[in-house]
Order: sequence, then C-alpha cells, then structure tokens
Amino acid sequence: MRWTDDGYRYGRLTRWLHWAVAGILAWQFTGMAVKLIVGRAPITAFWVGTHKWVGTVLMLLILVRAVWGLWNMTRRPPHQPGLIGLAALAGHLTLYALMLVVPALALLRQWGSGKPLEAFGVTLMEKGGAEIAWMTAPADAVHGLLAWVLLAAIVGHIAMVLVHRYVWNDGTTRRMLG
Repeated sequence: MRWTDDGYRYGRLTRWLHWAVAGILAWQFTGMAVKLIVGRAPITAFWVGTHKWVGTVLMLLILVRAVWGLWNMTRRPPHQPGLIGLAALAGHLTLYALMLVVPALALLRQWGSGKPLEAFGVTLMEKGGAEIAWMTAPADAVHGLLAWVLLAAIVGHIAMVLVHRYVWNDGTTRRMLG
C-alpha cells in the first residue's frame, strides 16, 4: 500500500489522517455529550478539561489533512459523475469547512480571552491581558452550534458510507478502508 493516493484508493497517510481526526472528533463530541447529559460531575470535569488542548491537536491535524488533501488532489479517487458526485463533493467540502472553522473560532476566542493556552505543558498562547470582545464574540455565538452542525454532517457522511457499502455495493468504501 502506497503512502500517497493513487487514483484508485486513498494512501496510508490519507487514511491515517482520516481516522485520527475521526477518533479525536469522537472524543470531543463524546465529552460535550457527557457534559450535556451528566452535568457537573468528576467525569465531566475530566472530559471537558481536555477539550481545549485536544481541540488544539485536532486543529493541527485538520490543517495537515487539508494540506495533504490539496497536495494529493490530482491523485485522489474521483467522485461519481452526475448529481451523486456533486453531492459527495459538496458534502466533503462542507465537512472540511466545518472542521476548519469550528476549532479556528475556538482558537480566536482563546486568543481574545486574554487567558493563556497550554497543551502538554507547553504554553501555546501567552496571557494577553484584557478580553477583546470582537475576538471572543464569534465563537461565543456559533462555535457550539457549528460543532453540532459538523456532527450532523458527520452522521450524514457515515450514512452515505453505509449506503455505498450495503445498498449500492459499489466499492467506494474499499478506497478508504484499504
């Protein structure tokens, strides 16, 4: 199996990035679901306590994934022709846009909060002083909402994987699974 995409299937690095991002997103969404369902509890404190630094790692992986995807664009397996292919392209572009915008808003809020951001014992953003409202307001307004829209898009993505596999049985899932 090749590291790069080859026009017939996705390469090792593409698949690794896909599943790493999927796993981290699952962690993030599970943590927020626990927060909503359980409320204040030790398990919630643990899970929510990881949200910022895990989100920072997620943002870095998504950026690497986006750059890798652009670099491999001409080698990627093509979408189906017609409306189904256009719908698949639109779905993938929506997923990428939301995966970039949701953590970017959170990082903008963090930067504007004046509070430091630390991950793995490393200070990624220094304490900046007073809060800057124009930086915190966008994330306060839509970070959570867009995250749930992202989850809905992911559920749609998974549904289409199942349609490709069990209804159409067209081999599309083998491209990602290897």
